[in-house]
Amino acid sequence: MKKRLITWAVMALLSMPAFSQQSDAKRINAYSDTIAQLNQTGTWFDATPAPTGKKAKNVIIIIGDGMGTAQVYASIVAQKGNSNFLRFPFSGFSRTYSHNRYTTDSGAGGTAITCGRKTDNYHIGMLPDGTPIPSFLSLLHDMGLATGFVVTSSVLDATPASTYAHVPYRKMYDTISLQMAQCNYDVMIGGGVHNFRPENRKDGLNPIDTLLKKGYEIAYSLEDMKKSKAKKLVTFFCENYYGPIAPGRDPILAEGTKKALEIVSKNPNGFALMIEGSQIDWACHNNDADYMRAELADFETMLRIVLDFAEKDGNTLVVVTADHETGGLVLTSGDIDKGKNECKYTTDGHSGVMVPVFSFGPGAEKFSGVQNNIDLLPKVFNIMGRKTYLN
Repeated sequence: MKKRLITWAVMALLSMPAFSQQSDAKRINAYSDTIAQLNQTGTWFDATPAPTGKKAKNVIIIIGDGMGTAQVYASIVAQKGNSNFLRFPFSGFSRTYSHNRYTTDSGAGGTAITCGRKTDNYHIGMLPDGTPIPSFLSLLHDMGLATGFVVTSSVLDATPASTYAHVPYRKMYDTISLQMAQCNYDVMIGGGVHNFRPENRKDGLNPIDTLLKKGYEIAYSLEDMKKSKAKKLVTFFCENYYGPIAPGRDPILAEGTKKALEIVSKNPNGFALMIEGSQIDWACHNNDADYMRAELADFETMLRIVLDFAEKDGNTLVVVTADHETGGLVLTSGDIDKGKNECKYTTDGHSGVMVPVFSFGPGAEKFSGVQNNIDLLPKVFNIMGRKTYLN
Protein backbone atom coordinates (compact mmCIF):
# COMPACT_ATOMS: atom_id res chain seq x y z
CA MET A 1 0.00 0.00 0.00
CA LYS A 2 2.78 2.42 0.96
CA LYS A 3 4.73 1.73 -2.24
CA ARG A 4 1.57 2.17 -4.30
CA LEU A 5 0.89 5.49 -2.58
CA ILE A 6 4.33 6.85 -3.46
CA THR A 7 3.94 5.64 -7.06
CA TRP A 8 0.50 7.22 -7.25
CA ALA A 9 1.87 10.52 -5.97
CA VAL A 10 4.58 10.64 -8.61
CA MET A 11 2.06 9.86 -11.37
CA ALA A 12 -0.29 12.54 -10.08
CA LEU A 13 2.47 15.11 -10.11
CA LEU A 14 3.52 14.22 -13.63
CA SER A 15 -0.04 14.82 -14.82
CA MET A 16 -0.01 18.36 -13.39
CA PRO A 17 1.01 21.38 -15.47
CA ALA A 18 4.78 21.68 -15.80
CA PHE A 19 5.44 24.96 -13.99
CA SER A 20 9.09 23.99 -14.29
CA GLN A 21 11.10 20.79 -14.18
CA GLN A 22 12.77 21.98 -10.99
CA SER A 23 9.47 22.72 -9.20
CA ASP A 24 8.03 19.36 -10.27
CA ALA A 25 11.11 17.57 -8.96
CA LYS A 26 10.82 19.40 -5.64
CA ARG A 27 7.18 18.33 -5.32
CA ILE A 28 8.00 14.68 -6.07
CA ASN A 29 10.86 14.67 -3.57
CA ALA A 30 8.77 16.46 -0.95
CA TYR A 31 5.96 13.91 -1.23
CA SER A 32 8.34 10.95 -1.12
CA ASP A 33 10.08 12.47 1.91
CA THR A 34 6.72 13.01 3.60
CA ILE A 35 5.67 9.38 3.15
CA ALA A 36 9.10 8.15 4.24
CA GLN A 37 8.89 10.25 7.39
CA LEU A 38 5.42 8.94 8.15
CA ASN A 39 6.68 5.39 7.82
CA GLN A 40 9.66 6.03 10.09
CA THR A 41 7.69 7.79 12.80
CA GLY A 42 4.97 5.17 12.86
CA THR A 43 2.06 7.48 12.14
CA TRP A 44 0.51 4.80 10.01
CA PHE A 45 -1.73 2.89 12.38
CA ASP A 46 -3.85 -0.23 12.54
CA ALA A 47 -7.43 0.92 12.95
CA THR A 48 -9.27 -0.36 15.97
CA PRO A 49 -12.84 -1.64 15.85
CA ALA A 50 -15.76 0.71 16.37
CA PRO A 51 -16.96 0.87 20.00
CA THR A 52 -19.81 -1.48 19.12
CA GLY A 53 -17.24 -4.04 17.99
CA LYS A 54 -18.56 -3.90 14.42
CA LYS A 55 -16.55 -2.44 11.58
CA ALA A 56 -18.18 -0.68 8.66
CA LYS A 57 -17.71 -2.40 5.32
CA ASN A 58 -18.88 0.59 3.30
CA VAL A 59 -18.82 4.37 3.72
CA ILE A 60 -20.88 7.13 2.15
CA ILE A 61 -19.74 10.70 2.79
CA ILE A 62 -22.42 13.23 1.86
CA ILE A 63 -21.67 16.94 1.52
CA GLY A 64 -24.30 19.64 1.43
CA ASP A 65 -22.28 22.43 -0.15
CA GLY A 66 -22.95 25.62 1.83
CA MET A 67 -25.29 23.79 4.21
CA GLY A 68 -25.12 25.23 7.71
CA THR A 69 -27.29 24.53 10.72
CA ALA A 70 -29.88 27.11 9.63
CA GLN A 71 -30.22 25.46 6.22
CA VAL A 72 -30.71 22.06 7.87
CA TYR A 73 -33.35 23.39 10.25
CA ALA A 74 -35.11 25.13 7.36
CA SER A 75 -35.33 21.72 5.69
CA ILE A 76 -36.57 20.01 8.86
CA VAL A 77 -39.34 22.59 9.20
CA ALA A 78 -40.23 22.42 5.50
CA GLN A 79 -40.61 18.63 5.75
CA LYS A 80 -43.15 19.10 8.60
CA GLY A 81 -41.39 16.67 10.93
CA ASN A 82 -40.70 14.03 8.27
CA SER A 83 -37.17 15.19 7.51
CA ASN A 84 -34.57 12.51 6.89
CA PHE A 85 -32.14 14.54 8.99
CA LEU A 86 -34.18 13.35 11.98
CA ARG A 87 -33.31 9.73 11.21
CA PHE A 88 -29.66 10.18 12.18
CA PRO A 89 -29.02 8.93 15.72
CA PHE A 90 -25.85 11.01 16.20
CA SER A 91 -24.88 14.56 15.36
CA GLY A 92 -22.12 17.05 16.03
CA PHE A 93 -20.33 20.05 14.56
CA SER A 94 -17.36 20.63 12.29
CA ARG A 95 -15.00 23.63 12.28
CA THR A 96 -14.33 24.62 8.68
CA TYR A 97 -11.50 27.20 8.62
CA SER A 98 -8.82 26.60 6.00
CA HIS A 99 -5.04 26.70 6.38
CA ASN A 100 -4.82 30.36 5.38
CA ARG A 101 -8.31 31.78 5.92
CA TYR A 102 -10.87 32.01 8.72
CA THR A 103 -13.52 31.40 6.04
CA THR A 104 -12.81 28.53 3.69
CA ASP A 105 -13.67 28.13 0.04
CA SER A 106 -14.96 24.87 -1.43
CA GLY A 107 -11.51 23.84 -2.65
CA ALA A 108 -9.91 23.86 0.78
CA GLY A 109 -13.15 22.75 2.44
CA GLY A 110 -13.62 19.79 0.11
CA THR A 111 -9.95 18.81 0.44
CA ALA A 112 -10.21 18.85 4.24
CA ILE A 113 -13.19 16.48 4.19
CA THR A 114 -12.09 14.10 1.44
CA CYS A 115 -8.31 14.15 2.04
CA GLY A 116 -8.16 14.84 5.79
CA ARG A 117 -5.70 17.75 5.61
CA LYS A 118 -5.99 21.54 5.84
CA THR A 119 -4.86 23.49 2.81
CA ASP A 120 -5.03 27.01 1.36
CA ASN A 121 -8.15 28.35 -0.27
CA TYR A 122 -8.46 27.41 -3.97
CA HIS A 123 -6.09 24.43 -3.62
CA ILE A 124 -7.42 21.02 -4.60
CA GLY A 125 -5.99 17.76 -3.23
CA MET A 126 -2.68 19.22 -2.14
CA LEU A 127 -1.01 20.74 0.90
CA PRO A 128 -0.17 24.47 0.99
CA ASP A 129 3.36 23.72 -0.24
CA GLY A 130 2.07 21.87 -3.31
CA THR A 131 2.52 18.34 -2.00
CA PRO A 132 -0.29 16.16 -3.45
CA ILE A 133 -2.42 14.20 -1.01
CA PRO A 134 -4.77 11.27 -1.73
CA SER A 135 -8.47 11.30 -0.98
CA PHE A 136 -10.38 8.61 0.88
CA LEU A 137 -11.73 7.41 -2.48
CA SER A 138 -8.26 6.96 -3.97
CA LEU A 139 -6.94 5.24 -0.83
CA LEU A 140 -9.89 2.86 -0.59
CA HIS A 141 -9.78 2.22 -4.33
CA ASP A 142 -6.19 1.03 -3.89
CA MET A 143 -7.45 -1.30 -1.13
CA GLY A 144 -9.84 -2.99 -3.55
CA LEU A 145 -13.09 -1.21 -2.72
CA ALA A 146 -15.49 0.12 -5.34
CA THR A 147 -15.50 3.92 -5.47
CA GLY A 148 -17.32 6.83 -7.03
CA PHE A 149 -19.14 10.12 -6.66
CA VAL A 150 -22.43 11.80 -7.56
CA VAL A 151 -22.81 15.60 -7.71
CA THR A 152 -25.28 18.21 -8.97
CA SER A 153 -22.44 20.39 -10.28
CA SER A 154 -19.78 19.84 -12.90
CA VAL A 155 -17.60 16.82 -12.14
CA LEU A 156 -14.71 19.32 -12.32
CA ASP A 157 -16.08 21.55 -9.57
CA ALA A 158 -14.12 21.93 -6.33
CA THR A 159 -15.75 19.25 -4.19
CA PRO A 160 -15.76 16.36 -6.67
CA ALA A 161 -12.31 17.39 -7.92
CA SER A 162 -10.96 17.11 -4.37
CA THR A 163 -11.55 13.35 -4.56
CA TYR A 164 -9.18 12.78 -7.50
CA ALA A 165 -7.31 15.96 -8.58
CA HIS A 166 -4.17 17.76 -7.38
CA VAL A 167 -3.92 21.36 -8.56
CA PRO A 168 -3.00 24.70 -6.94
CA TYR A 169 -6.03 26.47 -8.42
CA ARG A 170 -9.52 24.99 -8.51
CA LYS A 171 -10.41 26.41 -11.93
CA MET A 172 -7.67 24.60 -13.85
CA TYR A 173 -10.42 22.61 -15.55
CA ASP A 174 -8.41 21.23 -18.48
CA THR A 175 -5.84 19.76 -16.10
CA ILE A 176 -8.50 18.53 -13.68
CA SER A 177 -10.35 16.71 -16.48
CA LEU A 178 -7.17 14.88 -17.49
CA GLN A 179 -6.69 13.76 -13.91
CA MET A 180 -10.29 12.57 -13.60
CA ALA A 181 -9.87 10.47 -16.73
CA GLN A 182 -6.99 8.68 -14.99
CA CYS A 183 -8.51 8.08 -11.54
CA ASN A 184 -10.19 4.71 -12.27
CA TYR A 185 -13.21 5.10 -9.98
CA ASP A 186 -16.14 2.83 -10.80
CA VAL A 187 -18.81 5.51 -11.22
CA MET A 188 -18.65 9.29 -11.70
CA ILE A 189 -21.88 11.23 -12.18
CA GLY A 190 -22.23 14.97 -12.76
CA GLY A 191 -22.05 17.65 -15.43
CA GLY A 192 -19.20 19.44 -17.16
CA VAL A 193 -18.45 17.56 -20.39
CA HIS A 194 -17.26 20.80 -22.07
CA ASN A 195 -13.63 20.53 -20.93
CA PHE A 196 -13.48 16.87 -21.94
CA ARG A 197 -14.01 17.69 -25.63
CA PRO A 198 -10.76 18.31 -27.57
CA GLU A 199 -12.30 21.17 -29.59
CA ASN A 200 -12.82 23.12 -26.35
CA ARG A 201 -9.27 22.66 -25.05
CA LYS A 202 -6.10 24.63 -25.80
CA ASP A 203 -4.03 21.43 -25.74
CA GLY A 204 -6.38 19.54 -28.09
CA LEU A 205 -6.28 16.44 -25.86
CA ASN A 206 -9.27 14.11 -25.57
CA PRO A 207 -10.09 12.91 -22.02
CA ILE A 208 -13.30 11.35 -23.40
CA ASP A 209 -11.19 9.02 -25.51
CA THR A 210 -9.10 8.17 -22.45
CA LEU A 211 -12.22 7.22 -20.50
CA LEU A 212 -13.49 5.02 -23.34
CA LYS A 213 -10.12 3.25 -23.66
CA LYS A 214 -10.19 2.56 -19.93
CA GLY A 215 -13.48 0.72 -20.33
CA TYR A 216 -16.02 3.31 -19.20
CA GLU A 217 -19.47 3.60 -20.67
CA ILE A 218 -20.40 7.27 -21.02
CA ALA A 219 -24.03 8.33 -20.64
CA TYR A 220 -25.27 11.77 -21.63
CA SER A 221 -28.82 11.64 -20.32
CA LEU A 222 -30.81 10.45 -17.34
CA GLU A 223 -32.47 7.72 -19.39
CA ASP A 224 -29.16 6.45 -20.77
CA MET A 225 -27.75 6.33 -17.26
CA LYS A 226 -30.75 4.44 -15.87
CA LYS A 227 -30.61 1.87 -18.69
CA SER A 228 -26.87 1.31 -18.37
CA LYS A 229 -25.65 -2.12 -17.23
CA ALA A 230 -21.99 -1.06 -17.29
CA LYS A 231 -19.61 -1.93 -14.49
CA LYS A 232 -17.73 1.35 -15.06
CA LEU A 233 -19.86 4.40 -15.78
CA VAL A 234 -19.36 8.12 -16.32
CA THR A 235 -22.44 10.30 -16.76
CA PHE A 236 -22.35 13.84 -18.13
CA PHE A 237 -25.80 15.37 -17.84
CA CYS A 238 -24.91 18.75 -19.29
CA GLU A 239 -22.22 20.75 -21.07
CA ASN A 240 -21.17 22.74 -18.00
CA TYR A 241 -23.62 23.26 -15.13
CA TYR A 242 -27.13 22.06 -14.39
CA GLY A 243 -30.00 24.39 -13.77
CA PRO A 244 -31.88 24.40 -10.44
CA ILE A 245 -34.05 21.45 -9.42
CA ALA A 246 -37.13 23.71 -9.61
CA PRO A 247 -38.12 24.19 -12.26
CA GLY A 248 -36.80 21.79 -14.83
CA ARG A 249 -33.80 19.79 -13.69
CA ASP A 250 -34.12 16.01 -13.84
CA PRO A 251 -33.89 14.18 -10.48
CA ILE A 252 -30.22 13.51 -11.10
CA LEU A 253 -29.18 13.51 -7.43
CA ALA A 254 -31.68 10.83 -6.44
CA GLU A 255 -31.36 8.74 -9.60
CA GLY A 256 -27.60 9.16 -9.74
CA THR A 257 -27.36 7.94 -6.15
CA LYS A 258 -29.47 4.89 -6.99
CA LYS A 259 -27.29 4.06 -9.98
CA ALA A 260 -24.06 4.58 -8.03
CA LEU A 261 -25.26 2.28 -5.23
CA GLU A 262 -26.31 -0.30 -7.81
CA ILE A 263 -22.80 -0.35 -9.29
CA VAL A 264 -20.57 -0.14 -6.21
CA SER A 265 -22.59 -2.44 -3.95
CA LYS A 266 -21.64 -5.39 -6.18
CA ASN A 267 -18.05 -5.30 -4.95
CA PRO A 268 -17.58 -7.99 -2.25
CA ASN A 269 -14.79 -5.94 -0.64
CA GLY A 270 -17.09 -2.99 0.04
CA PHE A 271 -17.40 0.50 -1.38
CA ALA A 272 -16.89 4.21 -0.75
CA LEU A 273 -19.01 7.00 -2.21
CA MET A 274 -19.01 10.79 -2.06
CA ILE A 275 -22.34 12.48 -2.79
CA GLU A 276 -22.79 16.24 -2.98
CA GLY A 277 -25.85 18.45 -3.04
CA SER A 278 -23.90 21.15 -4.85
CA GLN A 279 -26.50 23.80 -5.49
CA ILE A 280 -27.54 24.53 -1.90
CA ASP A 281 -24.43 26.70 -2.05
CA TRP A 282 -25.42 28.38 -5.30
CA ALA A 283 -28.88 29.21 -3.98
CA CYS A 284 -27.44 30.80 -0.85
CA HIS A 285 -24.87 32.77 -2.86
CA ASN A 286 -27.87 34.17 -4.72
CA ASN A 287 -29.72 34.80 -1.44
CA ASP A 288 -32.61 32.94 -3.06
CA ALA A 289 -34.69 31.18 -0.37
CA ASP A 290 -37.01 29.42 -2.82
CA TYR A 291 -34.05 28.03 -4.77
CA MET A 292 -32.48 26.88 -1.48
CA ARG A 293 -35.67 25.17 -0.30
CA ALA A 294 -35.97 23.25 -3.55
CA GLU A 295 -32.35 22.07 -3.41
CA LEU A 296 -32.79 21.00 0.22
CA ALA A 297 -35.92 19.04 -0.71
CA ASP A 298 -33.88 17.31 -3.43
CA PHE A 299 -31.18 16.60 -0.82
CA GLU A 300 -33.81 15.07 1.47
CA THR A 301 -34.88 12.65 -1.27
CA MET A 302 -31.28 11.53 -1.71
CA LEU A 303 -30.88 11.10 2.06
CA ARG A 304 -33.93 8.84 2.14
CA ILE A 305 -32.43 6.61 -0.55
CA VAL A 306 -29.09 6.41 1.23
CA LEU A 307 -30.53 5.79 4.71
CA ASP A 308 -32.95 3.17 3.43
CA PHE A 309 -29.99 1.37 1.84
CA ALA A 310 -27.85 1.69 4.99
CA GLU A 311 -30.64 0.45 7.26
CA LYS A 312 -31.18 -2.62 5.11
CA ASP A 313 -27.47 -3.28 4.60
CA GLY A 314 -26.37 -2.89 8.23
CA ASN A 315 -22.68 -2.50 7.30
CA THR A 316 -22.65 1.02 5.86
CA LEU A 317 -21.43 4.12 7.66
CA VAL A 318 -23.10 7.34 6.49
CA VAL A 319 -21.61 10.74 7.37
CA VAL A 320 -23.33 13.97 6.30
CA THR A 321 -21.66 17.35 6.65
CA ALA A 322 -20.86 20.57 4.77
CA ASP A 323 -17.66 22.13 3.46
CA HIS A 324 -18.82 25.52 4.82
CA GLU A 325 -21.94 27.63 5.34
CA THR A 326 -23.06 30.04 2.63
CA GLY A 327 -25.20 33.14 2.93
CA GLY A 328 -25.05 33.70 6.68
CA LEU A 329 -28.64 32.43 6.79
CA VAL A 330 -30.88 33.51 9.67
CA LEU A 331 -34.36 32.06 10.25
CA THR A 332 -36.19 35.00 11.75
CA SER A 333 -39.63 33.41 12.02
CA GLY A 334 -41.82 30.69 10.57
CA ASP A 335 -44.70 28.28 11.03
CA ILE A 336 -43.80 24.71 11.99
CA ASP A 337 -47.29 23.34 11.29
CA LYS A 338 -47.30 24.85 7.80
CA GLY A 339 -43.67 24.03 7.14
CA LYS A 340 -42.66 27.63 6.46
CA ASN A 341 -39.54 29.63 7.31
CA GLU A 342 -38.78 33.31 6.99
CA CYS A 343 -35.23 33.49 5.68
CA LYS A 344 -32.78 36.38 5.78
CA TYR A 345 -29.24 36.31 4.44
CA THR A 346 -26.42 38.36 5.91
CA THR A 347 -23.89 37.85 3.08
CA ASP A 348 -23.72 36.60 -0.49
CA GLY A 349 -20.50 34.75 0.32
CA HIS A 350 -19.40 32.05 2.72
CA SER A 351 -19.41 32.41 6.49
CA GLY A 352 -16.96 30.96 8.98
CA VAL A 353 -19.43 29.30 11.37
CA MET A 354 -19.36 25.66 12.38
CA VAL A 355 -21.44 23.29 10.25
CA PRO A 356 -23.41 20.21 11.33
CA VAL A 357 -22.29 16.60 11.14
CA PHE A 358 -24.81 13.73 11.06
CA SER A 359 -23.89 10.05 11.24
CA PHE A 360 -25.57 6.68 10.90
CA GLY A 361 -24.36 3.08 10.98
CA PRO A 362 -21.42 1.26 12.61
CA GLY A 363 -19.31 3.65 14.68
CA ALA A 364 -21.65 6.59 14.10
CA GLU A 365 -21.31 7.70 17.71
CA LYS A 366 -17.70 8.75 17.05
CA PHE A 367 -18.91 11.82 15.15
CA SER A 368 -20.70 13.42 18.09
CA GLY A 369 -19.38 16.64 19.59
CA VAL A 370 -17.32 19.48 18.16
CA GLN A 371 -14.57 18.37 15.80
CA ASN A 372 -12.39 19.73 13.04
CA ASN A 373 -13.25 18.94 9.44
CA ILE A 374 -9.97 17.05 9.13
CA ASP A 375 -10.98 14.83 12.06
CA LEU A 376 -13.71 13.13 10.05
CA LEU A 377 -11.59 11.00 7.75
CA PRO A 378 -9.36 9.34 10.39
CA LYS A 379 -12.55 8.33 12.20
CA VAL A 380 -13.93 6.82 9.00
CA PHE A 381 -10.80 4.72 8.43
CA ASN A 382 -10.76 3.68 12.07
CA ILE A 383 -14.38 2.50 11.92
CA MET A 384 -13.69 0.62 8.68
CA GLY A 385 -10.67 -1.10 10.20
CA ARG A 386 -8.44 0.28 7.45
CA LYS A 387 -4.88 1.55 7.68
CA THR A 388 -4.17 5.17 6.83
CA TYR A 389 -1.34 7.68 7.17
CA LEU A 390 -3.73 10.24 8.69
CA ASN A 391 -3.31 11.05 12.35
